[in-house]
Amino acid sequence: MNKKNILCIGAGYVGGPTMAVIAKKCPDYRVTVVDINPERISAWNSSRLPIYEPGLDEIVAETRGKNLFFSTDIEGAIRDNDIIFVSVNTPTKAFGIGAGMAADLRYWEKTARQILENARSPKIVIEKSTLPVKTALAMERILASAEGGVEFEVLSNPEFLAEGSAIRDLEYPDRVLIGSRDTDRGRRARDTLVEIYSRWVPREKIITTNIWSSELSKLVANAFLAQRVSSINAVSALCEKTEADVTEVARAVGLDSRIGGRFLNASVGFGGSCFKKDILNLVYLCRFYGLDEVADYWERVVKINVYQQERFIEKMLSAMFNTLAGKRICLFGFAFKADTGDTRESPAIYIAKRLLEEQAEVVVTDPRALENARADLAGVGGSVQFVEDPYEAAVGAHAVCVMTEWDLYRRLDYGRIWEEMVKPAFLFDGRNILDHRRCFEMGFNVYAIGKPPLTHF
Repeated sequence: MNKKNILCIGAGYVGGPTMAVIAKKCPDYRVTVVDINPERISAWNSSRLPIYEPGLDEIVAETRGKNLFFSTDIEGAIRDNDIIFVSVNTPTKAFGIGAGMAADLRYWEKTARQILENARSPKIVIEKSTLPVKTALAMERILASAEGGVEFEVLSNPEFLAEGSAIRDLEYPDRVLIGSRDTDRGRRARDTLVEIYSRWVPREKIITTNIWSSELSKLVANAFLAQRVSSINAVSALCEKTEADVTEVARAVGLDSRIGGRFLNASVGFGGSCFKKDILNLVYLCRFYGLDEVADYWERVVKINVYQQERFIEKMLSAMFNTLAGKRICLFGFAFKADTGDTRESPAIYIAKRLLEEQAEVVVTDPRALENARADLAGVGGSVQFVEDPYEAAVGAHAVCVMTEWDLYRRLDYGRIWEEMVKPAFLFDGRNILDHRRCFEMGFNVYAIGKPPLTHF
């Protein structure tokens, strides 16, 4: 007999891994994940999962069919489960008021109404998606219209997962945040969720707050992390003008215990599904409440990210004799970061499209993200090839651009790559992961982020 029945609506990057870890850590709980996409559910039930995360395959293989189940029966699952996590997509709104900044809550509201329509017993409903502050109030108002005495309690439990390390983040979190109403029912619901996480998370790392603080904390956390990336990237532009080395500057700054060294790696820019979306959501909220100066401040974080990507293209143009037309440019990596196949908001998308606008011939290679890369560049005019082997991809290239910090690219034989390229051969390290002096000595003209170029001209 299962102690509790847990449901997650949404089988994406958050819902699937989170429920897999809960199933592993709570073997006496029955955990079900549902989604409207039958192909995604079929993939979760197959040997080839729909997402790649180190360690995820092993956990799913250990728990699936025992106390972890994947289904498309959303209505039946709502009736049968006591605790419902909502982890549906909340993209940036593309139309109407707030277009380009506000969160599009249509899928979230549809899910709230499905819960209302199909619930036959009391439910704890947990916001797992990243949502604007005060969204729980709208959820409560929808669910409060229930007839027949069915009661709901809404909690906020935002995720703080980094793709590529999601399983580790779930098993050893910095903190688990649970927001609730300060009522008897709210506290009881909160304690139910605390009990689940306390199976493996030390109690002092389970933080309880009011529900609005919890909702806002996720947006602010992502804004602060993105701010650090944009800050060091802004500094990288100054380093290139002054012949300073951004890696040395970041190391010196990061050794200050008040600052720390994380998220101070200069790069071609940040990507992923969260940073840009959540910051623009925060900007929209600030403008809604009349805080225009605050909104302007956070909006600059996103603008610096776009500036950094455009600066990368301008550097390539300047270095390669002010024309990229007809030149073969090989992109090493397309995922927005290493150890994931996710390409959402990846800088590589912007760079590839800009290269194609300059009439370059683009070759994309990536160990995990080629399928997503094809989808991202589908319908874009110009010459694009997708090649799994990086050595093959670089043959005949005028330039190689490192776009993702995969360990694979650190270990390649760049002497062999240089031999097969058109001369003069260019290397643009958008992640600062290579030994630039060594590559220069092989014959490359090396351009890194925030460092003086190493050229043979």
